[in-house]
Amino acid sequence: MTAALALIRRDVALAFREGGAIGVALGFYLVVIAIAPFGLGPDLNLLSRVAPGLLWVALLLAALLSADRIFHNDYEDGTLDVLTMGPLPLPVVAASKSLAHWITTCVPLALLAPVLGLLLNLPIHTIPLLVLAMLAGTPAVSFIAGIGASLTLGLRRSGLLLALLVLPLYVPVLIFGVSTVSAAVTGPGSPWPPFLMLCAISLASMVLAPLAAAAALRTAFR
Repeated sequence: MTAALALIRRDVALAFREGGAIGVALGFYLVVIAIAPFGLGPDLNLLSRVAPGLLWVALLLAALLSADRIFHNDYEDGTLDVLTMGPLPLPVVAASKSLAHWITTCVPLALLAPVLGLLLNLPIHTIPLLVLAMLAGTPAVSFIAGIGASLTLGLRRSGLLLALLVLPLYVPVLIFGVSTVSAAVTGPGSPWPPFLMLCAISLASMVLAPLAAAAALRTAFR
């Protein structure tokens, strides 16, 4: 457990020290949401209705920008070879690096979402639920991205292939994430059933995705 926490702290410290991947993800998220009203028009009611979907889609795409870095840098400098031969089981290594990606990328994106929601006329009373849903659903985003990053490890121009592999797996997260916020914005239904499904998807991803990522890493090192 101590070694896993040390690995998470190392990856988090490196990500914040470099800053480039986080800045690109936040900048992309801001730009996509900022230009959306120009394409949709000045109808505030329309913006309010589509805001949950836009915020979630932009978040998923922004998180993908740094997904290939989950294992890539350590693979390039040989650190991943040392980790695979170290005392930590490979699924724990994959889980730790995916969790570090969630902390350094998805959490900042979720915390930026309320400000961007105001640009889309999202009702203020739904903002706490938006942040809660994103914090509950984005672990699945990072852990599923870990599978894609391990499958494309060592490939040139792996970003496009990773997106093709991972985006279909994001559909359940997108559906239940948007349903949670939309229920609070427009519908008479309760937002809690889709929110609980979102939590279940994240928990399942945190358990199963490191096993799949570890299997892909073992294949890459054969």
